[in-house]
Amino acid sequence: MNNGTDRFTIGQLARRTGLRSRTIRFWSDQGVIPPVARSAGGYRLYDAAAIQRLDLVRTLRELGLGLDEVRQVLDRQSSLANVAETHIRAIDAEMRALRLSRAVLRAVVNRGCTTKEIALMHKLAQLSARERQQIIDDFVRETFAGVDNEDAMAVADLMREMPPELPDDPTAEQVDAWVELAELVGDEGFQHTIRQLVLSGARDYRIDFGLTIRPVVIEHAGGAIKAGVGPESGEGREVLDRIVPRDLPGDEVATLLDWVERVAKPELERYWELLNLINGYSPGEPGVPAFHWLAAALRAHRCAVSR
Repeated sequence: MNNGTDRFTIGQLARRTGLRSRTIRFWSDQGVIPPVARSAGGYRLYDAAAIQRLDLVRTLRELGLGLDEVRQVLDRQSSLANVAETHIRAIDAEMRALRLSRAVLRAVVNRGCTTKEIALMHKLAQLSARERQQIIDDFVRETFAGVDNEDAMAVADLMREMPPELPDDPTAEQVDAWVELAELVGDEGFQHTIRQLVLSGARDYRIDFGLTIRPVVIEHAGGAIKAGVGPESGEGREVLDRIVPRDLPGDEVATLLDWVERVAKPELERYWELLNLINGYSPGEPGVPAFHWLAAALRAHRCAVSR
């Protein structure tokens, strides 16, 4: 029977617990399992409580806790519940990273990426949500630098709309969208296109036309395209009247046409499509063909009259 005075060497503890001697020695060196005495020959000696302590350390280590966290629990500097909660958050973050890495690898398999694309995908996978957002924030800040306009700032806010966290299991389409969006905002030509759009025109149509006219254009101009109605035709003029008021002054028609031609850029529409994909929204019906139709109809029926 144990009378509380038994002493064990590291080798004896190893035989009793099934742990390796070098593991026990390492934990002892780290202060997790301190010896209670030394033998005449200088060997470390442990009491019976060390056996239960070793069992607990092994359990906590198998759960993934670091030795510092284990020591805090054993020394009662932190409750096991608090340490476990912290570790759960760390595990959740690691699981998200692993799922994202899996999605990246799946995209590599499916799309046959180039070395450059793989490197970019890997880089994006390693970034936090905040760091990914920073890529977009930097792009928008540089694009809208020096612009002091409430409407433009509303558009800037829309262009920043990234999800606060990545999906736990992103689709291959979302991974592709992250890669393409990072490439797009880093393209100097695209940056110039957006900058010119922001600075164009004395009157800003981004809100009063840009956010309200698009569904109307999709409905009527898009419908005209599907029906085979030409923008220069008489029927095309009737469709145009459903989109743009007939009494719109000539100078405003010219400004609107300039704006339509600027926004009817495939790369700009692609930006919004990519944001929708990343956020898990439906990308919606493409609008560029309908805006091209509208521009042609304006030139045929309104600009000619205003001249």
